[in-house]
Amino acid sequence: MKAMAYRGPYQIRVEEKAEPELAHPGDAIVRVELAAICGSDLHLYHGMMPDTRVGHTFGHEFIGTIEQVGSSVQNVRVGDRVMVPFNIYCGSCYFCARGLFSNCHNVNANATAVGGIYGYSHTAGGYDGGQAERVRVPFADVGPAIIPEDISDEDALMLTDAFSTGYFGAQLASIAEGDTAVVFGAGPVGLAAARSCWLMGAGRVIVVDHLDYRLEKARTFAFAETVNFGQVGDIVRHLKYATDGLGADVVIDAVGAEADGHVLQHVTAAKLKLQGGSPVALNWAIDAVRKGGTVSVMGAYGPLFSAVKLGDAVNKGLTIRTNQAPVKRQWPRLWEHIRNGHIAPHELITHRMPLEHIAEAYHVFSSKLDDCIKTVITP
Repeated sequence: MKAMAYRGPYQIRVEEKAEPELAHPGDAIVRVELAAICGSDLHLYHGMMPDTRVGHTFGHEFIGTIEQVGSSVQNVRVGDRVMVPFNIYCGSCYFCARGLFSNCHNVNANATAVGGIYGYSHTAGGYDGGQAERVRVPFADVGPAIIPEDISDEDALMLTDAFSTGYFGAQLASIAEGDTAVVFGAGPVGLAAARSCWLMGAGRVIVVDHLDYRLEKARTFAFAETVNFGQVGDIVRHLKYATDGLGADVVIDAVGAEADGHVLQHVTAAKLKLQGGSPVALNWAIDAVRKGGTVSVMGAYGPLFSAVKLGDAVNKGLTIRTNQAPVKRQWPRLWEHIRNGHIAPHELITHRMPLEHIAEAYHVFSSKLDDCIKTVITP
Protein backbone atom coordinates (compact mmCIF):
# COMPACT_ATOMS: atom_id res chain seq x y z
CA MET A 1 0.00 0.00 0.00
CA LYS A 2 1.01 3.65 -0.34
CA ALA A 3 1.80 5.50 2.88
CA MET A 4 3.54 8.64 4.04
CA ALA A 5 6.95 7.77 5.54
CA TYR A 6 9.26 9.89 7.71
CA ARG A 7 12.89 10.13 6.57
CA GLY A 8 14.21 12.79 8.95
CA PRO A 9 13.38 16.37 9.91
CA TYR A 10 11.55 18.11 7.03
CA GLN A 11 11.92 14.94 4.95
CA ILE A 12 8.86 12.86 4.18
CA ARG A 13 7.72 10.96 1.12
CA VAL A 14 5.16 8.45 -0.10
CA GLU A 15 6.43 4.87 -0.07
CA GLU A 16 5.13 1.38 -0.67
CA LYS A 17 4.71 -0.26 2.73
CA ALA A 18 3.42 -3.65 3.77
CA GLU A 19 -0.33 -3.90 4.25
CA PRO A 20 -1.28 -3.72 7.94
CA GLU A 21 -2.35 -7.02 9.47
CA LEU A 22 -4.63 -8.03 12.32
CA ALA A 23 -2.25 -8.49 15.26
CA HIS A 24 -4.90 -9.16 17.92
CA PRO A 25 -8.48 -10.49 17.92
CA GLY A 26 -9.69 -6.99 18.88
CA ASP A 27 -8.09 -5.26 15.87
CA ALA A 28 -9.66 -3.88 12.73
CA ILE A 29 -8.16 -2.78 9.43
CA VAL A 30 -9.58 0.50 8.11
CA ARG A 31 -9.30 1.67 4.51
CA VAL A 32 -8.64 5.39 4.93
CA GLU A 33 -10.91 7.71 2.96
CA LEU A 34 -9.91 11.06 4.47
CA ALA A 35 -6.99 11.99 6.70
CA ALA A 36 -5.69 15.34 7.93
CA ILE A 37 -2.44 17.00 8.89
CA CYS A 38 -2.50 18.28 12.47
CA GLY A 39 -0.44 21.11 13.89
CA SER A 40 1.09 18.64 16.32
CA ASP A 41 2.29 16.58 13.33
CA LEU A 42 4.66 19.47 12.70
CA HIS A 43 6.50 18.64 15.93
CA LEU A 44 7.37 15.31 14.30
CA TYR A 45 8.05 16.87 10.91
CA HIS A 46 10.43 19.39 12.47
CA GLY A 47 12.26 16.72 14.47
CA MET A 48 11.16 17.97 17.89
CA MET A 49 9.54 14.77 19.20
CA PRO A 50 11.94 12.16 20.64
CA ASP A 51 12.04 8.68 19.13
CA THR A 52 10.47 9.55 15.78
CA ARG A 53 11.88 6.70 13.73
CA VAL A 54 12.67 6.57 10.04
CA GLY A 55 9.83 4.92 8.16
CA HIS A 56 7.13 5.92 10.65
CA THR A 57 3.78 6.92 9.14
CA PHE A 58 2.15 9.99 10.68
CA GLY A 59 -1.51 10.84 10.93
CA HIS A 60 -3.90 10.67 13.90
CA GLU A 61 -6.93 12.26 12.22
CA PHE A 62 -8.71 9.93 9.80
CA ILE A 63 -11.99 8.33 8.81
CA GLY A 64 -12.63 5.32 6.58
CA THR A 65 -14.31 1.99 5.95
CA ILE A 66 -13.64 -1.19 7.90
CA GLU A 67 -12.18 -3.90 5.66
CA GLN A 68 -11.28 -6.57 8.23
CA VAL A 69 -12.10 -7.28 11.88
CA GLY A 70 -10.56 -9.60 14.42
CA SER A 71 -12.44 -12.56 15.80
CA SER A 72 -13.48 -10.82 19.03
CA VAL A 73 -14.75 -7.56 17.52
CA GLN A 74 -18.50 -7.14 18.01
CA ASN A 75 -19.38 -3.43 17.77
CA VAL A 76 -18.29 -2.76 14.19
CA ARG A 77 -18.44 -4.86 11.04
CA VAL A 78 -16.78 -5.03 7.65
CA GLY A 79 -18.25 -2.26 5.50
CA ASP A 80 -18.98 0.14 8.37
CA ARG A 81 -17.81 3.70 7.77
CA VAL A 82 -16.13 4.90 10.94
CA MET A 83 -14.50 7.91 12.53
CA VAL A 84 -11.48 7.02 14.64
CA PRO A 85 -10.36 9.10 17.66
CA PHE A 86 -6.67 9.89 17.81
CA ASN A 87 -6.48 8.17 21.19
CA ILE A 88 -5.73 4.45 21.25
CA TYR A 89 -7.19 3.02 24.46
CA CYS A 90 -8.34 -0.27 25.95
CA GLY A 91 -11.57 0.94 27.54
CA SER A 92 -11.15 -1.07 30.74
CA CYS A 93 -8.06 0.02 32.69
CA TYR A 94 -8.12 2.29 35.78
CA PHE A 95 -7.88 5.43 33.64
CA CYS A 96 -10.26 4.41 30.86
CA ALA A 97 -12.86 3.52 33.50
CA ARG A 98 -12.70 7.18 34.57
CA GLY A 99 -13.02 8.54 31.04
CA LEU A 100 -9.32 9.38 30.76
CA PHE A 101 -8.96 7.65 27.41
CA SER A 102 -5.85 9.63 26.49
CA ASN A 103 -4.08 8.22 29.57
CA CYS A 104 -4.81 4.52 28.97
CA HIS A 105 -2.41 2.31 30.92
CA ASN A 106 -2.37 -0.63 28.51
CA VAL A 107 -1.43 0.75 25.09
CA ASN A 108 1.95 2.44 25.44
CA ALA A 109 4.89 0.61 26.92
CA ASN A 110 7.18 3.58 26.29
CA ALA A 111 5.63 6.15 28.61
CA THR A 112 3.85 6.51 31.94
CA ALA A 113 2.05 9.72 30.99
CA VAL A 114 0.38 9.67 27.60
CA GLY A 115 -1.41 6.63 26.23
CA GLY A 116 -1.24 5.55 22.60
CA ILE A 117 -1.65 7.90 19.65
CA TYR A 118 -1.79 6.95 15.98
CA GLY A 119 1.24 8.05 13.99
CA TYR A 120 2.92 9.98 16.79
CA SER A 121 6.34 8.38 17.22
CA HIS A 122 7.39 5.57 19.53
CA THR A 123 7.08 8.00 22.42
CA ALA A 124 3.32 7.57 21.94
CA GLY A 125 3.42 3.83 21.35
CA GLY A 126 4.90 3.49 17.87
CA TYR A 127 1.59 2.94 16.07
CA ASP A 128 1.55 3.81 12.38
CA GLY A 129 -0.98 6.49 11.50
CA GLY A 130 -3.65 7.21 8.96
CA GLN A 131 -1.79 9.18 6.28
CA ALA A 132 -1.86 5.96 4.30
CA GLU A 133 -4.23 3.82 2.30
CA ARG A 134 -4.90 1.52 5.26
CA VAL A 135 -4.28 1.49 8.99
CA ARG A 136 -4.50 -1.02 11.80
CA VAL A 137 -6.96 0.07 14.50
CA PRO A 138 -6.44 -1.69 17.86
CA PHE A 139 -9.33 -2.10 20.33
CA ALA A 140 -11.82 -1.64 17.53
CA ASP A 141 -14.77 -2.23 19.87
CA VAL A 142 -14.02 0.84 21.98
CA GLY A 143 -12.34 3.45 19.76
CA PRO A 144 -14.06 3.87 16.38
CA ALA A 145 -17.66 5.00 16.01
CA ILE A 146 -19.91 4.57 13.00
CA ILE A 147 -20.32 7.95 11.28
CA PRO A 148 -23.92 9.13 11.77
CA GLU A 149 -25.80 9.47 8.50
CA ASP A 150 -26.50 13.17 9.12
CA ILE A 151 -22.84 14.07 9.85
CA SER A 152 -20.74 14.90 6.79
CA ASP A 153 -17.41 13.16 6.19
CA GLU A 154 -15.39 16.33 6.65
CA ASP A 155 -17.21 17.25 9.87
CA ALA A 156 -16.55 13.73 11.15
CA LEU A 157 -12.88 14.05 10.23
CA MET A 158 -12.55 17.30 12.16
CA LEU A 159 -14.00 15.61 15.23
CA THR A 160 -11.28 12.93 15.29
CA ASP A 161 -8.99 15.50 16.89
CA ALA A 162 -8.93 19.21 15.99
CA PHE A 163 -12.43 20.35 16.88
CA SER A 164 -12.86 17.86 19.73
CA THR A 165 -9.56 19.02 21.22
CA GLY A 166 -10.53 22.67 20.97
CA TYR A 167 -13.90 21.93 22.56
CA PHE A 168 -12.17 20.02 25.35
CA GLY A 169 -9.82 22.96 25.88
CA ALA A 170 -12.81 25.22 26.46
CA GLN A 171 -14.24 22.63 28.85
CA LEU A 172 -11.01 22.52 30.84
CA ALA A 173 -11.11 26.29 31.18
CA SER A 174 -14.18 25.98 33.44
CA ILE A 175 -15.77 29.04 31.86
CA ALA A 176 -18.44 30.76 33.95
CA GLU A 177 -21.24 32.69 32.29
CA GLY A 178 -19.97 36.06 31.08
CA ASP A 179 -16.26 35.25 31.47
CA THR A 180 -13.62 36.81 29.24
CA ALA A 181 -11.63 34.11 27.50
CA VAL A 182 -8.33 34.63 25.67
CA VAL A 183 -7.09 31.99 23.23
CA PHE A 184 -3.44 32.00 22.19
CA GLY A 185 -3.12 30.52 18.70
CA ALA A 186 -5.46 30.72 15.72
CA GLY A 187 -4.66 27.37 14.21
CA PRO A 188 -7.45 24.79 13.90
CA VAL A 189 -7.46 23.84 17.59
CA GLY A 190 -7.34 27.45 18.74
CA LEU A 191 -10.16 28.41 16.37
CA ALA A 192 -12.23 25.47 17.60
CA ALA A 193 -11.53 26.41 21.20
CA ALA A 194 -12.54 30.03 20.58
CA ARG A 195 -15.80 28.97 18.91
CA SER A 196 -16.46 26.54 21.76
CA CYS A 197 -15.96 29.21 24.43
CA TRP A 198 -19.28 30.73 23.34
CA LEU A 199 -20.96 27.34 23.81
CA MET A 200 -19.63 27.31 27.39
CA GLY A 201 -21.15 30.71 28.17
CA ALA A 202 -18.27 33.13 27.61
CA GLY A 203 -19.23 36.78 27.35
CA ARG A 204 -16.13 37.81 25.45
CA VAL A 205 -13.57 35.89 23.39
CA ILE A 206 -10.19 37.26 22.25
CA VAL A 207 -7.85 35.35 19.93
CA VAL A 208 -4.13 36.16 19.76
CA ASP A 209 -1.90 35.24 16.81
CA HIS A 210 0.60 36.93 14.50
CA LEU A 211 -0.77 35.87 11.10
CA ASP A 212 -3.41 38.19 9.72
CA TYR A 213 -5.18 35.54 7.63
CA ARG A 214 -5.62 33.32 10.70
CA LEU A 215 -6.92 36.26 12.71
CA GLU A 216 -9.43 36.96 9.95
CA LYS A 217 -10.58 33.34 10.27
CA ALA A 218 -10.93 33.86 14.02
CA ARG A 219 -13.26 36.77 13.34
CA THR A 220 -15.41 34.97 10.77
CA PHE A 221 -15.37 31.41 12.16
CA ALA A 222 -15.12 32.03 15.92
CA PHE A 223 -16.74 35.50 16.07
CA ALA A 224 -13.85 36.61 18.26
CA GLU A 225 -12.00 39.84 18.88
CA THR A 226 -8.44 39.52 17.66
CA VAL A 227 -4.98 40.82 18.53
CA ASN A 228 -1.87 40.51 16.38
CA PHE A 229 0.88 40.20 18.99
CA GLY A 230 3.44 41.35 16.45
CA GLN A 231 1.71 44.70 16.23
CA VAL A 232 1.55 45.53 19.94
CA GLY A 233 4.51 46.37 22.10
CA ASP A 234 3.75 43.99 24.96
CA ILE A 235 0.97 41.46 24.47
CA VAL A 236 0.47 40.84 28.19
CA ARG A 237 0.19 44.54 28.94
CA HIS A 238 -2.16 44.95 25.97
CA LEU A 239 -4.47 42.20 27.26
CA LYS A 240 -4.39 43.58 30.80
CA TYR A 241 -5.37 46.99 29.45
CA ALA A 242 -8.22 45.38 27.52
CA THR A 243 -9.56 43.68 30.65
CA ASP A 244 -9.72 46.60 33.11
CA GLY A 245 -6.20 45.93 34.32
CA LEU A 246 -7.14 42.58 35.85
CA GLY A 247 -6.43 40.03 33.14
CA ALA A 248 -8.70 37.53 31.44
CA ASP A 249 -10.79 35.11 33.49
CA VAL A 250 -9.50 32.16 31.48
CA VAL A 251 -6.67 31.73 28.98
CA ILE A 252 -6.29 28.79 26.61
CA ASP A 253 -2.84 27.91 25.23
CA ALA A 254 -3.47 26.36 21.81
CA VAL A 255 0.07 27.02 20.57
CA GLY A 256 2.36 24.62 22.39
CA ALA A 257 6.03 23.87 22.01
CA GLU A 258 6.68 25.62 18.73
CA ALA A 259 5.85 29.14 19.79
CA ASP A 260 8.36 31.67 18.51
CA GLY A 261 10.90 32.27 21.26
CA HIS A 262 14.25 33.98 21.60
CA VAL A 263 17.53 32.49 20.35
CA LEU A 264 18.40 30.71 23.61
CA GLN A 265 15.05 28.94 23.67
CA HIS A 266 15.45 27.87 20.05
CA VAL A 267 18.94 26.49 20.70
CA THR A 268 18.00 24.61 23.88
CA ALA A 269 14.83 23.17 22.33
CA ALA A 270 15.33 22.64 18.62
CA LYS A 271 19.09 22.15 18.56
CA LEU A 272 20.24 20.68 21.87
CA LYS A 273 16.92 18.98 22.74
CA LEU A 274 17.25 20.18 26.33
CA GLN A 275 13.66 21.33 26.67
CA GLY A 276 10.35 20.48 25.06
CA GLY A 277 10.10 23.60 22.95
CA SER A 278 9.61 27.29 23.53
CA PRO A 279 7.28 28.06 26.46
CA VAL A 280 6.49 31.61 25.29
CA ALA A 281 2.75 31.11 24.75
CA LEU A 282 2.27 29.31 28.05
CA ASN A 283 4.16 31.99 29.95
CA TRP A 284 2.08 34.67 28.25
CA ALA A 285 -1.01 32.76 29.36
CA ILE A 286 0.20 32.69 32.97
CA ASP A 287 0.92 36.42 32.87
CA ALA A 288 -2.25 37.44 31.02
CA VAL A 289 -4.82 35.61 33.14
CA ARG A 290 -6.18 37.33 36.23
CA LYS A 291 -5.24 36.25 39.73
CA GLY A 292 -7.30 33.21 40.67
CA GLY A 293 -8.02 32.51 36.99
CA THR A 294 -7.68 29.34 34.95
CA VAL A 295 -5.16 28.39 32.27
CA SER A 296 -6.12 25.55 29.93
CA VAL A 297 -3.25 24.00 27.99
CA MET A 298 -4.16 22.43 24.66
CA GLY A 299 -0.91 23.10 22.83
CA ALA A 300 1.30 20.04 22.34
CA TYR A 301 4.49 19.89 24.40
CA GLY A 302 7.15 17.22 24.26
CA PRO A 303 8.16 15.02 27.19
CA LEU A 304 11.22 17.17 27.98
CA PHE A 305 11.02 20.03 30.46
CA SER A 306 10.03 23.54 29.42
CA ALA A 307 11.06 26.71 31.27
CA VAL A 308 7.60 27.57 32.55
CA LYS A 309 6.97 30.41 35.03
CA LEU A 310 5.56 28.13 37.68
CA GLY A 311 6.38 30.55 40.49
CA ASP A 312 4.14 33.21 38.97
CA ALA A 313 1.36 30.67 38.53
CA VAL A 314 1.63 29.70 42.22
CA ASN A 315 1.76 33.27 43.45
CA LYS A 316 -1.29 34.25 41.37
CA GLY A 317 -3.30 31.30 42.67
CA LEU A 318 -3.95 29.94 39.18
CA THR A 319 -5.64 26.72 38.22
CA ILE A 320 -3.79 25.05 35.35
CA ARG A 321 -5.69 22.26 33.63
CA THR A 322 -4.18 20.09 30.93
CA ASN A 323 -4.52 16.79 29.10
CA GLN A 324 -4.71 15.23 25.70
CA ALA A 325 -8.39 15.31 24.78
CA PRO A 326 -10.39 12.12 25.46
CA VAL A 327 -11.92 12.59 22.02
CA LYS A 328 -14.76 10.09 21.97
CA ARG A 329 -16.26 11.61 25.13
CA GLN A 330 -16.97 14.80 23.20
CA TRP A 331 -18.71 13.29 20.18
CA PRO A 332 -22.34 13.02 21.38
CA ARG A 333 -22.44 16.72 22.31
CA LEU A 334 -20.57 17.81 19.20
CA TRP A 335 -22.87 15.80 16.94
CA GLU A 336 -25.81 17.64 18.49
CA HIS A 337 -24.12 21.01 18.06
CA ILE A 338 -23.58 20.20 14.37
CA ARG A 339 -27.19 19.07 13.92
CA ASN A 340 -28.46 22.24 15.57
CA GLY A 341 -26.30 24.47 13.38
CA HIS A 342 -24.15 25.78 16.22
CA ILE A 343 -20.88 24.63 14.66
CA ALA A 344 -19.63 23.53 11.24
CA PRO A 345 -16.18 21.98 11.84
CA HIS A 346 -15.52 21.45 8.12
CA GLU A 347 -15.24 25.22 7.72
CA LEU A 348 -11.74 24.94 9.21
CA ILE A 349 -10.54 23.10 6.08
CA THR A 350 -8.75 25.27 3.53
CA HIS A 351 -6.75 22.75 1.48
CA ARG A 352 -7.39 19.29 0.05
CA MET A 353 -4.57 17.26 -1.51
CA PRO A 354 -3.98 13.67 -2.62
CA LEU A 355 -1.66 11.41 -0.63
CA GLU A 356 0.86 11.52 -3.49
CA HIS A 357 1.41 15.22 -2.73
CA ILE A 358 1.93 14.75 1.02
CA ALA A 359 5.39 16.37 1.02
CA GLU A 360 3.98 19.50 -0.61
CA ALA A 361 1.03 19.44 1.79
CA TYR A 362 3.38 19.45 4.80
CA HIS A 363 5.48 22.22 3.28
CA VAL A 364 2.45 24.43 2.66
CA PHE A 365 1.02 23.78 6.12
CA SER A 366 4.32 24.17 7.97
CA SER A 367 5.31 27.35 6.13
CA LYS A 368 1.81 28.88 6.42
CA LEU A 369 1.61 29.34 2.65
CA ASP A 370 -1.51 30.09 0.63
CA ASP A 371 -3.45 31.07 3.80
CA CYS A 372 -3.41 27.44 4.89
CA ILE A 373 -5.27 26.58 8.09
CA LYS A 374 -6.21 22.91 7.76
CA THR A 375 -5.22 20.37 5.11
CA VAL A 376 -7.13 17.21 4.27
CA ILE A 377 -5.38 14.27 2.56
CA THR A 378 -7.15 11.82 0.27
CA PRO A 379 -5.35 8.46 -0.07
